[in-house]
Amino acid sequence: MKQKTSSRHILFLATALTVGLLKPVAGYADPSADISPSRMSEAMKVLSSDRFEGRAPGTAGEKVTVPWLIEQYKALGLEPAGENGGWTQDVPMLRTRTGATGSVLARTGGKTLPLVQLKDIYLSTLLPEERLAVRNAPMVFVGYGVHAPERHWDDFKGVDLKGKVAIFLVNDPDFDAAPGEPVAGRFGGKTMTYYGRWTYKYEEAARRGAVAALIVHDTAGASYPWSTVVAPGGEAYDVEHSASESRPVPVQGWLEGKAANALFQQAGLDLAALRIKARSEDFRPVTLKHTAFSADLPVTVDRLKSQNVLAKITGAKYPDETVMFGAHWDAYGKSTDAQGNTVIRRGAIDDGSGIAALFEIARAFKAGPKPDRTVRFAAWTGEERGLLGSGWYVAHPLAPLDKTAANLTMDVLQMAGPAHNAFIIGAGQNTLQDQFAAAAALQGRTTQPEAMPERGAFYRADHLPFARAGVPVLAVMDMAGKFDLLKGGMEAGGKWLTAYMACYHQACDAWSPDWDVRGAAQDVWAVWKVGHDVAFSHDWPQWNAGSEFAAIRQKTAPSTVH
Repeated sequence: MKQKTSSRHILFLATALTVGLLKPVAGYADPSADISPSRMSEAMKVLSSDRFEGRAPGTAGEKVTVPWLIEQYKALGLEPAGENGGWTQDVPMLRTRTGATGSVLARTGGKTLPLVQLKDIYLSTLLPEERLAVRNAPMVFVGYGVHAPERHWDDFKGVDLKGKVAIFLVNDPDFDAAPGEPVAGRFGGKTMTYYGRWTYKYEEAARRGAVAALIVHDTAGASYPWSTVVAPGGEAYDVEHSASESRPVPVQGWLEGKAANALFQQAGLDLAALRIKARSEDFRPVTLKHTAFSADLPVTVDRLKSQNVLAKITGAKYPDETVMFGAHWDAYGKSTDAQGNTVIRRGAIDDGSGIAALFEIARAFKAGPKPDRTVRFAAWTGEERGLLGSGWYVAHPLAPLDKTAANLTMDVLQMAGPAHNAFIIGAGQNTLQDQFAAAAALQGRTTQPEAMPERGAFYRADHLPFARAGVPVLAVMDMAGKFDLLKGGMEAGGKWLTAYMACYHQACDAWSPDWDVRGAAQDVWAVWKVGHDVAFSHDWPQWNAGSEFAAIRQKTAPSTVH
């Protein structure tokens, strides 16, 4: 539904084209969606400034961030959508910080392998204990640690992991498979499934009673280098769990690749050969004979209350139905480097770009008539710590999930300029992705599946808790591949992606006046278009039959969805 073209919109578009803010591509010319690259850039500049201190949950940075977000919502003319008529939803969190001064080692008979925290191993805990302590625990290699009955796969074969350290390979059993191997394609090939995510492996270790879960790091399988693994410096977050809820695995961590090889060699095992065996459905867990793992590290525990920041535009026809746009406000905050210098990991693109997009989409909706459905805008906390804010909302929804038609999430948008193409994360999941492809086509763009599905992007952003609850989702994440840029083509798009990934979760994810935000604005317009079409309708987006989330939606959806 489009509004009449006003003189204000004509003036805006003329001015924007004159100063080069907007590329005159089909889609931008729609006066109902004034997506401004310059406003987006300014929002990212503010969010990544020193005053916001890297926006870590529960810090002084949050105390600046949350009021600022509320101010923007108010200025946009939105309504509060939080708890008790307010703008926020409290998210109780537990923060632990595991120190590096202590002892971590593996003993095999008379041999001892010291493991240095942050160098050879990375350990953290989500339990409120003052020490991370493991004493002489047996170690068991469980391959990829996948239990997937629907794929006729079980790496555990009934092994008892109670009180033991489980060692996992990262990613899926077919990630390294050569064509022709029986496992090839069983888990989507290079496309990561949820079984490949480190979160799944920790969950499986907890379900099976392990005292610790260690994942062997390799850059290709994890999709990021060791520096990204250790970047949190031992800090971990979780939401507070009640006594009746299941507990996380007491110790979770990663083994650096060379250290893992040394550990297996000390135990008389060849890790490279075991990697190959782990690609067979006949694989059985391997005990590291006569090997015991011990760790004793200090832990600082804090209980804190973080906040999701929520706004809405109440629907004119179906106010009890929701279309939700979301992005996360948090980044990694302040830390101290090896030289004792204070470092701020500013998160300008991750996910200052998503928050900036949220504002633009809200502004576009406010510029037109009231939507049929209620449109909600969510700035989540704790995404970088395990999708905590969005996960808490799904567990404690402020609008019925069975009447939430769609969740549209924006997390990392590209700053290299307009492109001929766009990427679909988790392609083939649902009809929202088809709508996104149609919206991109209106801009003269083609769409394609993410170029690096091995990164498992569909399972690592704030849309995931909604998908797991059955809500159809659309995720736009511009780490998905090389953009074919209007200026410089694929080569320039590849250079931007390489440069950005070098700054992923690092201090150099900082605002730059050299950014060309028009590429991000293209994606924002397409996301707005999808959400707009759902909001001005009574149609229900659908999961495709092959999606793992389709059955959940069928159980929870209102009768109108079926």
